[in-house]
Amino acid sequence: MSPRILIVDDDPHIREVVRVALSKAGMAVTEAADGRAALAKFADDRPDLIVLDVGMPEFDGLEVCRRIRRTSQVPILFLSARDEEIDRILGLEIGGDDYVTKPFSPRELVARVNVILRRVTSGGADRATEAEELAHGRLRLDPQQHAARFGDTPLTLTALEFSILRTLMTRPAVVFSREQIMSAAYQLNIQVSDRTIDSHIRNIRAKLAAARCEDAIETVHGVGFRLGRCGAP
Repeated sequence: MSPRILIVDDDPHIREVVRVALSKAGMAVTEAADGRAALAKFADDRPDLIVLDVGMPEFDGLEVCRRIRRTSQVPILFLSARDEEIDRILGLEIGGDDYVTKPFSPRELVARVNVILRRVTSGGADRATEAEELAHGRLRLDPQQHAARFGDTPLTLTALEFSILRTLMTRPAVVFSREQIMSAAYQLNIQVSDRTIDSHIRNIRAKLAAARCEDAIETVHGVGFRLGRCGAP
């Protein structure tokens, strides 16, 4: 079954470029021209992924993301005409999975969409060991079900957050550099900034802290990150 993608952008030319590129890649595409229409389309169609422009009338993309995240963890890839770091970081911190700046390569956009979809549909379980449930302290991850919990509290993670946390849990005593986390989580030769990884780590920490896990991920200054005790005695 073809992945269903919702494209949201107030520029009809951008929507056409994205629609053609994704359609050629075998995806089923619907469109919305503003934030209000995007929310209605999302409610009606429940797409597998949203390509979402940041700057739009009738709610901008950041507000659309905030509202969707109240009820859903559907993957969201942001588009923006501005290359301002604050936009990228804010978009990721409120629940975006990736970020592409205009003008962009349609091929790169398709590659990023495929990476996100592959994480969601397979949970990254290309090898049997990656399909096994992971446990550390009171933290549990089930890649097959794409489910995470701390103790009895379920965690609501985006696809990329889940992938990053799983990477850390595979070798809990190891300090992972940002480059290693990036390579394991993105699975393609796609470059993102260190600040992007930091934003996702910050999100994971906040969600675990809300579940009363205050020692989820440790920062090793000048090196990277490793898994904390996660409530272990």
